[in-house]
Amino acid sequence: METVLVTGGTGFIAQYCILGLLQAGYRVRTTVRSLEREGEVRAMLKVGGAEPGEQLAFVKADLSADAGWAEAARGCTYVMHGASPTPSGSQTKLEDWVRPAVDGQLRVLRAARDAGVKRVVLTSAFGAIGMGHKPQTRPWNETDWTDLTGKVEPYQVSKTLSERAAWDFVAREGKGLELSAINPVAVLGPVLGADTSHSIRLIFSLLNGGPGLPKINTGFVDVRDVADLHLRCMTDPAAAGERFLAISGHSLWMIEVARILRARLGKAAAKVPVREIPNLVIRLLALTNPAMKMMAPMLGVKMDATSEKAQRLLGWKPRPVEESVVATAQSLIRLGLVRVDS
Repeated sequence: METVLVTGGTGFIAQYCILGLLQAGYRVRTTVRSLEREGEVRAMLKVGGAEPGEQLAFVKADLSADAGWAEAARGCTYVMHGASPTPSGSQTKLEDWVRPAVDGQLRVLRAARDAGVKRVVLTSAFGAIGMGHKPQTRPWNETDWTDLTGKVEPYQVSKTLSERAAWDFVAREGKGLELSAINPVAVLGPVLGADTSHSIRLIFSLLNGGPGLPKINTGFVDVRDVADLHLRCMTDPAAAGERFLAISGHSLWMIEVARILRARLGKAAAKVPVREIPNLVIRLLALTNPAMKMMAPMLGVKMDATSEKAQRLLGWKPRPVEESVVATAQSLIRLGLVRVDS
């Protein structure tokens, strides 16, 4: 029974990767910054249908320090690395995002190389592909890289530079270590607990209602399909040295997501807004509202992408995006994270 290291076991994608690996018969080792969170992770895995017992082990390791990483990687055949430091507070600078992300990436890769790991599957992001460019008509693909000379948010800068650092490390110092990268768009799917991702909070916000919707466009993919792609990248020879965009179908406008919820959830979606806020209104609000200011450059910009490469090379078949939108909402309601009128 081979052992796979999954970094950042408290993360949404990481937990579904763990579920997929357990189901496929692997032993799993996962890192957490505090071992006190083991019970929380096991509880969320139980919601996902797994009670792995000793098939799952925990190691304390923080991306900001060397301690624990050699132990975490020891004896592992593969590594799935998606953990990324997220600074908080109003005084964070660009360097507070970039340096920990790049340094953390290199810590994991060095530990994997030194432990004789065969392949690392890196969870990167669409933020390393389609940001900082002028609007374009063709879908984004794996040959694209975010243009850091354009307007790019700190998180997306950190994902771009950390992925580039990973490819450079493997090329120069990998000593045979293989690397594959997965670049998901906004990730939806059934939540396992209250600790949810930024993408999930979009559905959360829609269910809670509001005055209207910005004319924002984004791609979506189901977390269960992202985990499936990780497993395919881990073992398929065709995945070595390649990056794969993960998106289901085409990108959607927020109004389209709202309409899916309204059509499929009935009364539970009664608060979901159904009208778009004019772009001019949001640009005016952006003069004084930081959240609106961040949103303004994306107004009216189509952010379509293609997963043709993953489907062609690896046989990956993501479920329809409507299914993911509905499953996300239903799980939020089922776990009591969103209150709906009966």
